[in-house]
Amino acid sequence: MTDSRRNAGDLDRFGYQQELKRSLSFSDMLIYGLIFMVPIAPFGIFGSVYAESGGMVVLAYAVGAIGMAFTALSYSEMAKAFPMAGSVYSYAGRGIAAPVGFVAGWAILLDYILVPALLYIVSGVAMASFVPAVPVWVWVLAFIALNTFVNYFGIELTARVNKLMLVAELIVLAIFLVIGIWALATTPGVGFSFDPVFNPETYSLSVVFAAVSIAVLSFLGFDAISTLAEENQDEARQIGRAMVGALVLAGVLFVVQTWVAALLVPNRDALLSGEGNLGTAFYDAAGNAGGAWLSTLTAIATAIAWGFADALVAQAATSRVLFSMSRDRQLPAFLRRVHPTHRVPTNATFLIAAISVAVGLYMASRGDGIALLSTMVNFGALTAFLLLHVSVLAYYVVKRGSRSPRHIVLPICGLLILGYVMWSANVAAQVTGLTWLAIGIILAIGLKVAGRTPRLAMDEADTAASEEKRSRPS
Repeated sequence: MTDSRRNAGDLDRFGYQQELKRSLSFSDMLIYGLIFMVPIAPFGIFGSVYAESGGMVVLAYAVGAIGMAFTALSYSEMAKAFPMAGSVYSYAGRGIAAPVGFVAGWAILLDYILVPALLYIVSGVAMASFVPAVPVWVWVLAFIALNTFVNYFGIELTARVNKLMLVAELIVLAIFLVIGIWALATTPGVGFSFDPVFNPETYSLSVVFAAVSIAVLSFLGFDAISTLAEENQDEARQIGRAMVGALVLAGVLFVVQTWVAALLVPNRDALLSGEGNLGTAFYDAAGNAGGAWLSTLTAIATAIAWGFADALVAQAATSRVLFSMSRDRQLPAFLRRVHPTHRVPTNATFLIAAISVAVGLYMASRGDGIALLSTMVNFGALTAFLLLHVSVLAYYVVKRGSRSPRHIVLPICGLLILGYVMWSANVAAQVTGLTWLAIGIILAIGLKVAGRTPRLAMDEADTAASEEKRSRPS
């Protein structure tokens, strides 16, 4: 039996039909995750992380990578148990309880629904800086139309575009690193230093974790690989491997590029005091190494990577979460419609485009639109990740009686690290995130009262293991 047929059978036992097209390989999913995270993601938020971390930008990214690594391992365990679309919604719903799954899905939607709008605005602002005759809102609409067109015509087209964009981003990153390292080695008064890793003059635990709460934006996306579980043509464990692989590769790239950039910034004191231009800090570092052309190249690459490549996969991932929740009667039924030829959730795709237009145009008119959206996106994702770790404990330890360290130690470590990151986050982000979470809880209660709590089928082996554990004498 082929992997695709076996995966379809795995889906049948949970009460679902195979509707999406299984055509993605391990490399497709790995590339998808890398594109969603954006290998050059630090280009756009480097200045903010540098200032918040007291210059220890590398330490902030390293801590963020560790915290996300525990999360990726928890995702990997749940993806093996429940190989279906829906991501943390499906995992928490089956690992803990159906209403908790809705709350987890609602939390991750704060990330998934808003992140495309954030990406479009960042790219629109960057493009408008080079072509001032074209306003930001025009660029936003152009990126939304292009991404919706590509996603509408199927996941294979999305995968092919992803590969081209990944190669382009890596070429730009390689150019920056080669010229940057050469500048560090040959320019008088500039050299290598471990200050971006650890600086005793500015270090404190609260400073580092406050910076991590911003840097974690660069890592969001590896989890979106799990939304493609029903389009994976290989065995289910490849989902987890792709997530861990994408996170490791991105983490290494983030650490290397921010280390080089931190040693090249021409206005360190101004950045640390908050007086410098945080939005152009990375481009200024690139210009310090190679001149105006390298500064322009990195800025244009950021605009295209965020507005096209990243937003493209963000729209695809969000549509799969909406599709999964609609299939379980947790969202309106029209969102589960799948195109008969392209085999993609078309209505969900168009809805994300419409939301991106509304949110993007509104936030583009605000001076603090990018900052506000960033905090909302991060808090929503971290809340869902916390519920994911709890799901591993509930499913494997409580229901199946596992005593494996990967089912106890790893999720607990992830809970502690991410919990502290959320505690250290911006107050506005905490208020927004908790408000969104409260709305989700109210909706979950309303769905339960209305009798729309989904009956989430479990694997027969899982049900038997749970019954056996309950029947054991205490």
